[in-house]
Amino acid sequence: MTHEADIVILGAGAAGTGAARRLAGTGLSVLLLEALPRPGGRAWTHQAPTQDAGGLALDLGCGWLHSGDRNPWTRIAEQAGFTVDRSPAAWGRQYGDLGIAPEDLAAANLAFEAWSERLANAPPASDCAADALVAEDARWTAYLQALSGYISGDEMERISARDYATYDDASTYINWRLPAGYGTLVTSSLPAEIPVHLGTPVEAIRLDGAGVALDTREGTLRCRAVLVTVSTHVLAGDTLRWPAALDPWRAAAARLPLGRDEKLFLEIVGDSPFEPETHLLGDLNDPQTGTYYIRPFGQPVIECFFGGAGARAVERDGTPAAFARAIDTLAGLFGASVRTYLRPLIASGWAGVPSIGGAYSHALPGYADARRELARPFDGRVFFAGEATHPTDFSTAHGAYLSGARAAEEALAALAALAPR
Repeated sequence: MTHEADIVILGAGAAGTGAARRLAGTGLSVLLLEALPRPGGRAWTHQAPTQDAGGLALDLGCGWLHSGDRNPWTRIAEQAGFTVDRSPAAWGRQYGDLGIAPEDLAAANLAFEAWSERLANAPPASDCAADALVAEDARWTAYLQALSGYISGDEMERISARDYATYDDASTYINWRLPAGYGTLVTSSLPAEIPVHLGTPVEAIRLDGAGVALDTREGTLRCRAVLVTVSTHVLAGDTLRWPAALDPWRAAAARLPLGRDEKLFLEIVGDSPFEPETHLLGDLNDPQTGTYYIRPFGQPVIECFFGGAGARAVERDGTPAAFARAIDTLAGLFGASVRTYLRPLIASGWAGVPSIGGAYSHALPGYADARRELARPFDGRVFFAGEATHPTDFSTAHGAYLSGARAAEEALAALAALAPR
C-alpha cells in the first residue's frame, strides 16, 4: 500500500514540536498539520506594539519554565541562544502590603501549604481535593479556590487529589522565564526539514486498511501512522470525527478536561507609580480574584491572570468587562489616579479557540489513571501525546514536549517492526 506520508503529526504546539524534533533526520516522510493559522498552540508569544512605537513580547499562554532546572526547554533555549532569566519571581509577595494585611497573607499561605500536604500524605478516600479541607480552612477557602484556579484551572471540587499531588511531588518549583517569550522558543524550535501546514484542520480520522486516512478541506491525506497531540477538549468533543475504535481514548480525555485560565495585559502609559517586577493579589476573599504581575522584565505592562471561576467570568462577561474589572481592582489598591496610566492591550481567550478549548488539563476526582489510559498507542498506527498524557508534568509545555518525543519513539518502533527483514 502506498502512502502520502509515513507519519503525520496533528498539532504544532509543544508536543507536536517534540515529536517533530525526534522524527527529523530519521529518513521517514513526516508532515505536521495545524488547525490554527500559526504554530505554537498554547505556546503563543504576541508581539504587541505600544503607544510609544515599541514592541513587547507577551506570552498569552505558557510563560514560565516550570521545573526549569530539569525542563528540556531550558537546554533547547540556551543551545539556540535564547536568554534564560533565572531571577526569582515576585509571585507570593504582595507589593507594599496593599489591600492585604501581611499576617493574613501569611496565614492564608500556611493554610494552602497544609492543604497541599494533606493531599500528599493523607488524601481523602473520595480523591476529591475539596475533601482535604478542614474546619480551620474556612477563613481562607476563597483564597484556596483562587489558587486552585490558577494552578489547575478549576475549583477543588473538580480536582483529583492524587493527580494534584503527583504533579506537586515531581515539581522542583524552580521557575525561570524567557524574555523573548516561551511561545517564541517553541515556534522557532520546529525542525526546518518537516513541512508544517498551517490553517489545516482535520475534519475526520479514519482507519484505512493498515494505515490512517485524515480528511481535510484540502483533501484526504493517507499515512502509516498519526501522532495526535490535540487538546483533550478536541479529543472528547465533536469538532473532529473519530473512529469508534478510539472511544476508550475519548472517554479518557473527557476525564481530563481543560481548566479555565486567561491572561489580560494592560499597557502602562506615562510616569506611573508601578514598580518593575512586583506582584499583587486582587482580593484575598474573592475566589474569582485576579493576580497581577507588574512590569515583568521592566516592560510597561501588567499581566492580569484569572483562573477557574475568575477565568469563566472573563469568558462569560467578555474582555471589555474583564479589563474594566482589572483596572477597578488596581485603582482600589493604588488609588483612583492610576486609571490614567492604564490601557487595555490584549487578552488571551483560550476557551473560545475551537481547536484548543481551554487552558491545561486536570484529572477529575477518581480519574488520575486517565492520563496513562490516554497515552496508550492504538494498533501501532495511532499515537497520543500532549500535556494531558504526561504522567507527572501535565499542564506544562515541557510535559507536552516530552510526551511528543515519547509518542514519536513509539511510532518509530511500531513502523520498524513492520519493516521487511
